[in-house]
Amino acid sequence: MAGASLVRSDESQLSRLDQTLFRLEKFLALISGIAVFALMILAVISVSGRNFMNQPVPGYVDWIEQAMPIIAFLGISYAQREGGHIRMDLLVGALKGRALWLAELITTLAILLLMALLVWGSWTHFQRSFDFNAPLWSRDSSMDIALPIWPAKLLAPVAFSVICLRLVLQIVAYTRALISGATEPVAVPLVADAATQARLEADHVSGADD
Repeated sequence: MAGASLVRSDESQLSRLDQTLFRLEKFLALISGIAVFALMILAVISVSGRNFMNQPVPGYVDWIEQAMPIIAFLGISYAQREGGHIRMDLLVGALKGRALWLAELITTLAILLLMALLVWGSWTHFQRSFDFNAPLWSRDSSMDIALPIWPAKLLAPVAFSVICLRLVLQIVAYTRALISGATEPVAVPLVADAATQARLEADHVSGADD
């Protein structure tokens, strides 16, 4: 389900935690969107400078490399909460009740394991780049204008840690639904039929949703 959300909420503690984390996810996704827009502006300036003054933006490629982790990683937890990642809706949509929640629980646990390993690996990668005793605290830098690379490398474990929190919340929600047999648990994206998904996406594009 891309671009539309079917996440239920209520007054439970789990739902309040979901809403709190969702505010952080929206903020990070906003930063990611601003980075995309900033790169567009930077590209226009660089191309215009090259064509009209034979002077592109110095270190243009370096700045793109720095922005890539912002664009690639900061929005992944938001997409997970909204059910926006690629998934087998045709298969999952055929399941109902506890069978559905069990399938969702197993796949979410698998994702959490993968993301925990990525947090560990990306943090180790950041540590190899960061050094308090080095100039600009960096052991490595970009090729052209020598920007320190550790800030970009730090974004990966930070973003992966946020999605780990989201996955833990979803695991709790799926476990509760599996035990109770709830039809519409809170804090998880629910599977929508084609008509409902189309309506939600139309509302999203028109700005009718909150």
